Amino acid sequence: MPVRGVRGATTVERNDRDEILERTGELLRALVERNGIAPDDIASAVFSVTGDIDAEFPAVAARRLGWIYTPLMCTREIPVPGSLPRCIRVLLHVNTDRPQQDIIHLYLREARKLRPDLDTGDVDRYYRSEA
Repeated sequence: MPVRGVRGATTVERNDRDEILERTGELLRALVERNGIAPDDIASAVFSVTGDIDAEFPAVAARRLGWIYTPLMCTREIPVPGSLPRCIRVLLHVNTDRPQQDIIHLYLREARKLRPDLDTGDVDRYYRSEA
């Protein structure tokens, strides 16, 4: 079975543990649902954050979703001038027979600016957690 990459990103308004976990969980739930991914099919996940996020590891959100046996890694991004602030990115490696062109990549909130070519429609409306 091939392994496919599934990309996503979101942003937080502040470097706050609860918001990092909420927004990351929201992104992961959306990616899994939109792509019909079973948790056992996730081979690994790599998270990256911009230099202004350090209140929590985004991978903690994956553990909270029950991804207990999934290898996870968190990294910090290079500080490119003018890059999007307070951004969390994820690359899921997924075991799937789906062709690459059928994979849905999601960019939520301000992260939509990273990939304006991808139309995610109203995805924010469906996955926003109620405060």
